[in-house]
Amino acid sequence: MTSTKDSWSATAYNTNASFVYSTEFSTPVLKLLAPQLGERIIDFGCGTGELSIQISNLVGKDGVVVGVDSSQSMISQASANGLKHAFVADVQSLEFPSDFDEGLRDRYDAVFTNAALHWCKRDPSGVIKNAKSILTPGGRFVGEMGGFLNCVGVRSALHTVMKQHGYDPEPLDPWYFPSPGQYKSLLEAEGFTVQEIALYPRMTPLPGTLIDWLQTFCRKSMLAGVEDDEAEEILREVQQKCEVDCRDHEGNWYIMYVRLRFIAIVNV
Repeated sequence: MTSTKDSWSATAYNTNASFVYSTEFSTPVLKLLAPQLGERIIDFGCGTGELSIQISNLVGKDGVVVGVDSSQSMISQASANGLKHAFVADVQSLEFPSDFDEGLRDRYDAVFTNAALHWCKRDPSGVIKNAKSILTPGGRFVGEMGGFLNCVGVRSALHTVMKQHGYDPEPLDPWYFPSPGQYKSLLEAEGFTVQEIALYPRMTPLPGTLIDWLQTFCRKSMLAGVEDDEAEEILREVQQKCEVDCRDHEGNWYIMYVRLRFIAIVNV
């Protein structure tokens, strides 16, 4: 989640990845968060704000929900959708805007995050440090992200095809998919007690083709330095490699998502 260049399109995201905030897929992590009336909650990687707004309705008029995302496109759409408090920042090195309400810079009851932290490959520990710094003692960090084995098959196909085109995929791969043990160690190292952490496999139907998904999540990240013609060729080859496992007999595309879901409490 870097704020130096906005590689996200809120429109494309809502078209090709609205399943991220669907009721079916978001209910488990929202239940784990269990927002209460009057709570102060900040959403790390709020995207276009759909879940932030749901949480805002649950905390009521005496509570407050703040959204933060590295993408101006996402934050603009979140504000248009009705999220009152939102700003652009990289949660790996969190900085509040100079004009942001002083009363909303700390003392949160919970930090929430969904489908965002697997983009924080540069400094995953920095995210956790920043979460702790703005939580009250005993506050909770609740989230879901891509975990070990997420996008299995598709990711390896990307690596294989990129190597065939002469690229080293390792430094270009933007994703961080930790195992439960790996992420638990990071949380504990920063002063959290982990109450629950586990992987949850989730077959995810795509609204379009695999190429549509790859365009949304890979074209401006992993393939950012590739010319359009070659990028299109790479995406076609990746889709072809994945067809045997990811496309059913009716032509529908699926990806095996594996989500890492957790709740951790700041040590008092």
